[in-house]
Amino acid sequence: MSFTVAIVGRPNVGKSTLFNRLVGKKLALVDDTPGVTRDRRPGDAKLVDLKFRIIDTAGLEEAGPDTLEGRMRAQTEAAIEDADLTLFVVDAKSGLTPLDKTFGELLRRSGKPVVLVANKSEARGSDAGFYDAFTLGLGEPVPISAEHGEGMLDLRDAIVEAIGEERAFPEPDEEAETNVDVSEPAAGAEGEAAEDETEPAYDETKPLRVAIVGRPNAGKSTLINRFLGEDRLLTGPEAGITRDSISVEWDWRGRTIKMFDTAGMRRKAKVQEKLEKLSVADALRAIRFAETVVIVFDATIPFEKQDLQIVDLVLREGRAAVLAFNKWDLVEDAQAVLADLREKTERLLPQARGIRAVPISGQTGYGLDKLMQNIIDTDRVWNKRISTAKLNRWLDGVQIQHPPPAVSGRRVRLKYMTQVKARPPAFMISCTRPEALPESYVRYLVNGLRADFQMPGVPIRVHFKAGENPFEGRKKKR
Repeated sequence: MSFTVAIVGRPNVGKSTLFNRLVGKKLALVDDTPGVTRDRRPGDAKLVDLKFRIIDTAGLEEAGPDTLEGRMRAQTEAAIEDADLTLFVVDAKSGLTPLDKTFGELLRRSGKPVVLVANKSEARGSDAGFYDAFTLGLGEPVPISAEHGEGMLDLRDAIVEAIGEERAFPEPDEEAETNVDVSEPAAGAEGEAAEDETEPAYDETKPLRVAIVGRPNAGKSTLINRFLGEDRLLTGPEAGITRDSISVEWDWRGRTIKMFDTAGMRRKAKVQEKLEKLSVADALRAIRFAETVVIVFDATIPFEKQDLQIVDLVLREGRAAVLAFNKWDLVEDAQAVLADLREKTERLLPQARGIRAVPISGQTGYGLDKLMQNIIDTDRVWNKRISTAKLNRWLDGVQIQHPPPAVSGRRVRLKYMTQVKARPPAFMISCTRPEALPESYVRYLVNGLRADFQMPGVPIRVHFKAGENPFEGRKKKR
């Protein structure tokens, strides 16, 4: 992108609505409740012929540095510092407030170019608020309606004037490649038909998308901040701080990692407020479009019912999963606790036999390199392809060792097997009477695939198809 723009303003003036309008997608959560946005959310914006990087921020409020509002303000100030241009959004409908004037002074002191935006200008009685905005001393306000898309051409012209045409329209070879957004499906996430006998090598250079999920206050944002080496995401002792699914990028041993922080997921019965429902829906969306999902457990109170439900959800979505037992620095008898966690993992998660589990501490950084290595190893298994020849030799062997049971006096015959998809691995077996094959034998085949082809911890799909009857449809001779 040619330049970076931060959207700032007091709570509930329409910053996230404008952000969604500029990126062309409903990425940021929007609600009538003030203070919905808490973290910085980046996105790729397009406004007529302009392309730029945009950052949605929390509403500016006056509060002490140790409070949640104070930490939110620190995140917003960091966004202003990183941006080349600031869009200062005021509410033309309700008019200026003392907060607007306070933060207008803050933006003047920053020395960065500022475009004053009077949102909700389509409302009746908004003229007074629009003319009041001149008193901020930040130039002529741009009247817009973020909700209805009015005034976008005027906003485009104001941005070009503030940033300069050279920055606004760089030479084509100077533009960096745009990043793939979370709202697009992972390329090849469903895999392709396995037709040849070769097993393609795992690409260790492609960017990897990782979602961090778990119950509230498990330490997800703290973990990502430790990976980045900076306080990029808002953290604190309060449960449920994160609301939006925020993406951050960094490099690990030369490989690009795009990591998504998500809102804590409570039991469905406890989720009553509309805003929390939106946050959980955003987290579910991040899971669906990630490649590997790290489920963060609180090591001091692990394996709550909600933890198990989250793991089951991730596996049903077909994502590669890794368990992270966070807050390991608070565990006293580490060896005994680790042995107990391993036993419970095997017993309580039989559908993910062999799932990788790593003790970590987001606060101290303990175990983070091991966690990343397990993420890479799990993604390699998730992308695994097995040649048809190997699969059919394996199928013959397992049938000799344990033949399919006879149902109603007739034995089911498994004739042919091939891998039809990867990400997650999916196989098709041609057989007689697939509807008669008992579930216990299907589990036997899945567990055999895990053990014999080294595919621990990832979901495996096995589909059965009846072979075509060459005599079906022929008329019987008399």
